[in-house]
Amino acid sequence: MPGNPLTDPDFAADTADRIDRIVGNVRRKAVQPIVTAARAAVFGLLGAFLGVFALVLLLVGLTRGLQAFLALWIAEPRTVYLSYLIIGALLCAVGMVLMSKRSPGTPT
Repeated sequence: MPGNPLTDPDFAADTADRIDRIVGNVRRKAVQPIVTAARAAVFGLLGAFLGVFALVLLLVGLTRGLQAFLALWIAEPRTVYLSYLIIGALLCAVGMVLMSKRSPGTPT
């Protein structure tokens, strides 16, 4: 039961605690899920960009390493084309395996 502000010495403290509790509940139920979703979106996009960047660097390094390895036996201009052919065939094989693993209801 609300007290009379003229006779209750703790009226200001009780009112301030009640307002603080209400604002805290509103923040916890309304604002916190939005903040969590925004953080998830930001960190998810950052992870995706870094993953794509790492994949590109890996493919460039793999291609260059294969060119250097093939240069031990084959002339330099042909190693570039041969490394592109090998990496392309490898990526096509990975793509074909992944396409065969997809669910039957997925449209082509």
